[in-house]
Amino acid sequence: QVQLVESGGGLVQAGGSLRLSCAASGSILGLYSMGWYRQAPGKQRELVASIISLGSADYADSVKGRFTIARDSAKKTVYLQMNNLKPEDTAVYYCNVAQYSSYTINFWGQGTQVTVSS
Repeated sequence: QVQLVESGGGLVQAGGSLRLSCAASGSILGLYSMGWYRQAPGKQRELVASIISLGSADYADSVKGRFTIARDSAKKTVYLQMNNLKPEDTAVYYCNVAQYSSYTINFWGQGTQVTVSS
């Protein structure tokens, strides 16, 4: 079982920056990805950024050039550096670990609120 603990959310003005962290505990074996999703009120949860165990990263078009995902494998921690934040980035951000084998197992953090004021 994998447990995820997020930190770093908060309130920031448009144009500001925040850094989210997510520390994983438990065994993460084989091929896996670590990433961030977000869910705004009345909207579906969407992928923000993810990075697979092999190292390549993927971003939503809306955050490319502004957000950077990074991973510290030794600490089993994933970070999301968010720069030039916009009001439309306001959402609850969820950390995700997806473990891939013959099927996919998803683990989720509790979520952290990010609010960007205009």
